Amino acid sequence: MIWVGKLSLTYWRFYKMALPQKTPTYNLKAVLSETGIKSHTIRAWERKYGLPRPVRSKGKHRIYTQHDISIVKWLMARLDEGMTIRRAAELWNNIEEKGGNPLEYVTFQQDDLNLVFENGDTLGDIRNAWIKNCLRFDDEATEKFLTQAFAIYPIKMVCLEILQKGLAQIGDLWFQNEATVQQEHFASEKTLKRLYALLAAAPNPTRLGRILLACPPHEEHTFSLLLLSLLLRYQGWNVIYLGANLPTAQLASTVNYIKPDLVILAAQRLETAATLAEATEMLAELDVPSAFGGSIFNLIPSLRYHITGHFLGETVEGAVQIINKIMTFDPPMQRAKPLPSHYEAALKHFDSTQYLIDFDVRQNLDKANIPFVYLEDTNSRFKRDILAALSLGNITLVTPGFKLAQQLMLNYGISTEMQFKYMHAYNQAAQKRLNADGQLVTDWLGDFESTFGQAPA
Repeated sequence: MIWVGKLSLTYWRFYKMALPQKTPTYNLKAVLSETGIKSHTIRAWERKYGLPRPVRSKGKHRIYTQHDISIVKWLMARLDEGMTIRRAAELWNNIEEKGGNPLEYVTFQQDDLNLVFENGDTLGDIRNAWIKNCLRFDDEATEKFLTQAFAIYPIKMVCLEILQKGLAQIGDLWFQNEATVQQEHFASEKTLKRLYALLAAAPNPTRLGRILLACPPHEEHTFSLLLLSLLLRYQGWNVIYLGANLPTAQLASTVNYIKPDLVILAAQRLETAATLAEATEMLAELDVPSAFGGSIFNLIPSLRYHITGHFLGETVEGAVQIINKIMTFDPPMQRAKPLPSHYEAALKHFDSTQYLIDFDVRQNLDKANIPFVYLEDTNSRFKRDILAALSLGNITLVTPGFKLAQQLMLNYGISTEMQFKYMHAYNQAAQKRLNADGQLVTDWLGDFESTFGQAPA
């Protein structure tokens, strides 16, 4: 099921109680007053699309039913979602042809939306074409297919079903070593460029309440947060988007100046989940509500419970609904537990010992005839994740991310044997350099190394 927007709760309750009457009662002036639509617009809709369907009085004047007024409101709701009037009228007719009543629909089925147009393109076809041309670095073609999509489908649907899913598919291809970093970057830049343009052109806020969105320190991946900003703007919220890598000190000063009703932060890596946690704790001290999400919380579900704030769920679309509830009802936030003293000691000790461990890792790899340069990036990410996990109060948080990174290392020519030797070298160095304060780390490293099995012969 593809969710593209809802009728207002008031409308839905009304329709549940009684469907609109079909007795011709209202003249054009009454319809214009009730809906706010222009007379030339409604006449154009009647002429081109057959909606609404007034009857004529003996004096040839248009007479409308309550049902006609509801049709107009329904069409206007689809326009507010970003749908073209042609597309909305086709959707109405498609539902009616199947024996349904469009006014009773809160959500639309994929079959209702995947209509075939003159050129034969459906939503899936357009997405596949967009992906193919991104991989070809064809700037003109990618823009053409996106423009076509926005002319047919609502803005929200194009963003979720083409941009979000298309970018995810390209990311999967990169992860599987079937697409290059350059191809992924091209698609990402095209996507971000389009989202920025849509956000700039979004309607003015209609709801009371200000929402501030930013990435925490060291987080550079902005797509999901930018998409969320756009969807919230189309929900009527006053959105202030600050982008990537916002230092906590700057966030605090900005919050004091803007005074938002909610601050939303997103993290995609364990390292930035830790900086996000620092930021939400600071916000809690300032008595500012916060919420968070990002792919790292889907990869490691237990991580959610180490963060102060409202968790926004596993999807951007679901996050919009949660945010609406937060802004409306102001529920209490989840509070993270204080960092245990033995974790504080381990964090301080590991942080002060990093450079010694790195030195020993280099020496251990040299003995194994593995140039450290091949594993320098891996080593840097690994120790940052250990620091992050310690600051969050759970050393096992490192495990899922490193296991995921193993495939990436294979893609870059770092064999399973080399990975095993690196882990063995790191474990040896940590066992040598860390004292009792670091036992959390050494115990975990010993267990983690064992998951690699025996070193290949």
